[in-house]
This record gives sequence, C-alpha cells and structure tokens, in this order.
Amino acid sequence: MVVNAAITQRRTASPRAGRLSVSGYSQGMFRTARPDDFAQIIRLYRQLNPDDPVLDDGSDAAAFQQILGSPGLRLFVLDLDGVVVATTYLNVIPNLSRSAAPYAVIENVVVEETRRGTGLGRQIMAGTLQAAWDAGCYKAMLMTGSRTPATHAFYRACGFAPDVKTAYLARPPAAQG
Repeated sequence: MVVNAAITQRRTASPRAGRLSVSGYSQGMFRTARPDDFAQIIRLYRQLNPDDPVLDDGSDAAAFQQILGSPGLRLFVLDLDGVVVATTYLNVIPNLSRSAAPYAVIENVVVEETRRGTGLGRQIMAGTLQAAWDAGCYKAMLMTGSRTPATHAFYRACGFAPDVKTAYLARPPAAQG
C-alpha cells in the first residue's frame, strides 16, 4: 500500500500560494481559484473564446463547482490587487506507465488582454508547471489552436517543446438533422 500512499500524496499536493517573481514585471498572487472567482474567470474565458454562447442555465457554474471539488483538477488564478488577471486549468491524470507517475494537461491559459506582454503569462505558467511537478507529474502537455507566432514563442519560452509529440484532435460528429 506504499504505492497508493504515494499516489494519494501526489494527488493532494498543493502549491503554496504566493508571489512568483518574474524579473522586471508586475507580480500577482498565484493561487487556487475560489468559488467567488467564478465571474472573473468567465470574463477571461470570454476573451479566450468570444464566440462561445453565454450560458444562462447555470451549467457553467455547476461545471465550475465540479472542477473545484474534483481531486486532480486544479483551476489557478493570478490575482493582482483583488482582480483575477490570468487563469490556467491543470488536469493531473493518474497513469499506469512511467512508474505510475501521473501526467498533466494544461488548458485554458488566459491573460487579461490589456495586460498581455507584461510577464503575467510567464508567472501563471511557472506556478502551474510547479504544481504539476509538485503533484509528481512526469510531463506536462498543452495544445493551442493559435496560429500566432508570439503564442508559440511564449509556450517555448515557458519550457514547452513543439516537436516532441504530435497532437491529434477529434470532435463528435455533427448532429444529424
């Protein structure tokens, strides 16, 4: 049962909230999202995907609560003087290969559009990656649909390599009418 204890320890490891230093730039408080962050996170997601429909049935709030309550799912924010200026979503996934070390998938990386280029993106990515390493992950992955060279340069500067694996994406078939 030592293995189970190690997996539990990795799953429950949590990064310490705190200010992460990115030389010469604004610093925010990197922390796990709280229930009262919902509206600010949704505001950032609207910047990421402006064509997404506005949900008025509460399903987004229910998903938010499910994420906050699920082990292995971590929603992080960068809080600058009480305002959420960046967010990331870390999924720590149990694994049977690689000595049963989990791996991480990072999604929905968003920095407030008026604050991009100020170092906040690097700061939240550094905290998110540290959380993955603290959870015992042997790798962290992300995908981007962006064709913007600056976006790819940003991820490379954060330590991601674009040429190690090939990503494929499938979507459900369109509803038959």
